[in-house]
Amino acid sequence: MKRKIEFQQLDTPKPMTKKTSIYSICALILGSALTVFIAGCPAPIKRPPEELAMVRSSSFTYPDFSDDLNLDGLEHAILKSLVYLQQVPAERTYQFGKDRFEAAHLTKSLQYFLEFIRTNPSNRELKKFIRTRYIIYQSVGRDLKGEVLFTGYYEPHLRGRLQPDEEFRYPIYALPTDLMKIDLSAFDEKYEGQSIIGRYTGQTVVPYHDRQEIEEEYALVGKAEPLAWVKDPVDVFFLQIQGSGKVFLDTAEVINVHYHGTNGRPYRSIGKLLIETQKISREEMSMQKIRSYLQAHPEEMAPVFNHNPSYVFFKLESEGPLGYLNVLLTPGRSVALDKRLFPPAALAYIQTKKPVVDSDSQIDSWTDCSRFVLNQDTGGAIQGPGRADLFWGNGPYAEIAAGHLAHTGKLYFLILKPDRPN
Repeated sequence: MKRKIEFQQLDTPKPMTKKTSIYSICALILGSALTVFIAGCPAPIKRPPEELAMVRSSSFTYPDFSDDLNLDGLEHAILKSLVYLQQVPAERTYQFGKDRFEAAHLTKSLQYFLEFIRTNPSNRELKKFIRTRYIIYQSVGRDLKGEVLFTGYYEPHLRGRLQPDEEFRYPIYALPTDLMKIDLSAFDEKYEGQSIIGRYTGQTVVPYHDRQEIEEEYALVGKAEPLAWVKDPVDVFFLQIQGSGKVFLDTAEVINVHYHGTNGRPYRSIGKLLIETQKISREEMSMQKIRSYLQAHPEEMAPVFNHNPSYVFFKLESEGPLGYLNVLLTPGRSVALDKRLFPPAALAYIQTKKPVVDSDSQIDSWTDCSRFVLNQDTGGAIQGPGRADLFWGNGPYAEIAAGHLAHTGKLYFLILKPDRPN
């Protein structure tokens, strides 16, 4: 659901000869133009090596392992992780601190846990089961002491139409045909893991259109298909932030729109901008506050949105929302983490906060949120061992929780001890 990049094709105005493609693109990548592309992006988060993102915990430091949700949702989430693991080679290995485990062992670990929770154990029985059968690892967090910042996301519901009119005139775009992604490691090993996104023009590659060019100069006309049209530009913007959503059409049909790619431009927070310009205080900042401010000041909408040059494109899916592992996310049980540091599909345990909402849909207080989750998603802003994004589902409470959650907490991973039988 969260900003996964999987591209792309090159649509040129005229055929490229082999000679032209090699010389023009190599000149771009290995010459000064490469510096422009990379320098134009924000400095990446400094990640620790994969083996240092988690540390093995002593039994004296284990969390309580109490769960504030019904275990039915946990069963659903585990089953989705098992679907993913069935599709990867059994011998593929994943890092847990300084230890590595094969995908086959992750599968066994989840199956064993699933069998036990189906017995509806008490919290005491569950804690004993985990202490006896599992190894626990804790994220080092953003301070190397285990502090993790938790935020939330949700699946927005929008009303839209397949054809524009005076009221429904803001498009949800599919991936443009002229957008391309170049893997830099193909040209030099020192660029391993780096890529650039752009478009081909005049025998060279230039950065892809930014948000202002797309929204004010209509740069995508004839290049990207509108999947649907909605009437509120704020809805489109927040849909791009969340990564997936449902659009309820006037024909009574519902379509699932899912993240397909970005324009490659750096993401800049409009919340941070509104705080810095003293439009919204840091204490009041939330997704809901941003929406109400922009609706009250429509003349500021375009410049505020254009502060974030990043633009997200979508594709249609038969169901949703889907996470990075291409499995359905489970509300309250799916979490987005840095995919370079944490093992996909693995069982985790979190401790953070959740809102208590009154009858007027206002947050009355915050209470403990402790539960088992599955690592099934990722996100462009979810970088490093000190960030986690919890999927809340859809509906009013999910929107409130996702819009306001910004609390610290702890993150643990569980894996079955290798010497344990099925």
